[in-house]
Amino acid sequence: MASKPSIPKGTRDFSPVEVSKRNYITAIMRTHFENFGYQPIETPSFENSDTLMGKYGEEGDRLIFKILNSGDYLDKVSTEELLDLNYKKLTTKISEKALRYDLTVPFARYVVQHQNEIEFPFKRYQIQPVWRADRPQKGRFREFYQCDADVVGSTSLWQEVELVQLYDSIFAALGLNGVTIKINNRKILSGIAEVIGASDKLIDFTVALDKLDKIGEDGVKKEMLEKGISEEALVKVQPLFHFTGTIHEKMEKLSALLSSSEEGMKGIAELRFICDNVNKLGLQKAILDLDVTLARGLNYYTGAIFEVSAPEGVAMGSIGGGGRYDDLTGIFGLKNMSGVGISFGLDRIYLVLEELNLFPETVTTATKVMFLNFGESQAFEAMQAIQQLRNQNIKAELYPDAAKVDKQFKHAERRAIPFVVKEITNGMYTLKNIVSGAQTQVDLSELISLIK
Repeated sequence: MASKPSIPKGTRDFSPVEVSKRNYITAIMRTHFENFGYQPIETPSFENSDTLMGKYGEEGDRLIFKILNSGDYLDKVSTEELLDLNYKKLTTKISEKALRYDLTVPFARYVVQHQNEIEFPFKRYQIQPVWRADRPQKGRFREFYQCDADVVGSTSLWQEVELVQLYDSIFAALGLNGVTIKINNRKILSGIAEVIGASDKLIDFTVALDKLDKIGEDGVKKEMLEKGISEEALVKVQPLFHFTGTIHEKMEKLSALLSSSEEGMKGIAELRFICDNVNKLGLQKAILDLDVTLARGLNYYTGAIFEVSAPEGVAMGSIGGGGRYDDLTGIFGLKNMSGVGISFGLDRIYLVLEELNLFPETVTTATKVMFLNFGESQAFEAMQAIQQLRNQNIKAELYPDAAKVDKQFKHAERRAIPFVVKEITNGMYTLKNIVSGAQTQVDLSELISLIK
């Protein structure tokens, strides 16, 4: 007996309804990316291992899916190496390629490889799947899509202003009111670490601070102490745990706290430029807020940092994030290429729209009208009409078999097809509305008009 087929853990099948809803989200993203001047690119699903390895830290390297070399992949491995059981050395011999872990490093590779063909500043967007050998759990998958927009080759803070507007325009188009775009600056975090005497612990400080909403104030303090940050430093950083007020008021408090830090004051000046201009230009639906505890885990951010949270009342982690990086392409030898980018969490946005019932009904509407099949002669006449309907961009189809009428009707109902053509007589079509039960006789032009 054949075993029941299955799919790998951490992957998913998507039904027609789910794909339609996901396509609805990404179609809106593409429209707005392109309205803002971002151009689409795509990179291979797998890269050379040396492109990816060493770019995400030791933990990230462990989560990269390696691809075995084709053919006899053990050909270059000696018996001694096999018996040695050193998996790191062995992996380099049997695997030269790997599935991409994110879109950012492949994008950096793309920019360096095509630098002579690219017109800088270069604005790109990418919507493609990535793979991580993570432990699957709710909301975390081994295969998932990333939706990124980045601009490289410019240090202008107008790019950050525009990315806030891009977030706002896409979430407004999706009907998501009240999302909060949280903003901070890595220079401010560096300045705070400096004034509390913990500059040498900047990474430990920011990683712990970034967990405030997950483990709370006591948890963050405990982690900082464990990482060697002093009690005295924690006393100085205490105001950050209860940092309230308007953006302007928060900046005034920060200015007082960071007055002795040149780096920190630079961060405040950058934030003030972004926030003041966003405020003057206005946002449609989103709320911009300064969150001094926002650090994000990726250490290549050097300026502004963004994170987007779902509307109040929706229990969901961040649905977007990003920031400014000064030297991402430096990992491939192209120095001083500043960039800034944001990402959208497709799966989480999907869940938020589902919870708030924000998907339009038309998103999942497939076939609009189905013609019943009464045999060869009428089937041909039905196909002629269907051809005309399709020319008018109306989704129409013929039930393929001359089955019992009841079976054909049930098929239409199960697929939520709203209209059925029951019969064709002398160029007249008997059209039934499945939902209301109403039935009428119309000619072809009236049929097209009614269904449209």
